[in-house]
Order: sequence, then C-alpha cells, then structure tokens
Amino acid sequence: MTEQKPNDRKIDYIEFLSADIDKSKNFFADVFGWAFTDYGPDYTAFEDGRTMGGFRAADTIPSASPLIVIYSADLEAMLERVRSHGGTIAKEIFEFPGGRRFHFVEPGGNELAIWSE
Repeated sequence: MTEQKPNDRKIDYIEFLSADIDKSKNFFADVFGWAFTDYGPDYTAFEDGRTMGGFRAADTIPSASPLIVIYSADLEAMLERVRSHGGTIAKEIFEFPGGRRFHFVEPGGNELAIWSE
C-alpha cells in the first residue's frame, strides 16, 4: 500500500440537495456565517472555515439521509438564531451521553443538528 496522504480516505466534501438554493444560502450565511460561490442557478458551493460542500437544486429532499451535526458553544443562542432565520425545529434540545443537541430543518428542506457539551 502506498503512503497515505493527509486527506486520503477522509470526507472531503458534503453535498446537500435543496428545494430552494437561495433560501438555503441565506439561512446558512445568516445563521452560521458560511461563505458561498455560485456555479449557475442550480448549484452553490460553501465554505464554513473547516469543511467545504455544496447545495444542488432538487425538486424533493429525501427524508432519510445522513445527519450532519454542527458544534456550537452556545446551544440556546443557536436555537434562537435558527428559529429567527426561518429554520424549523424538528427536535427540541435533548440530552445524550456527552452533551445536548437539537435538530432543525433549514428552508431548503434539509434536517441537520447542532450540539454542545
């Protein structure tokens, strides 16, 4: 086997489907401060300072998909930011071994979670 490079066999990019790319873009920029680069009307790429990915236009969003979990030092403040920017809370804050989290659906239709210690 050849020598493994630092990014070899690591998640390199996350791509979401979105029923409304503009709403998804605005939501993630306003709530999390993500930066976006548009590649036509049906695709936009994002950078959050650590991970890169994109949103691709889709008519429907599958209900069963991997859950992306974002960290926040202030869970309650993020819950309010999500609500005030058009996100829908799918699961209120709950505890799990090692922390607390909540789930939300962003305006483009994707469910994500935010966790904290």
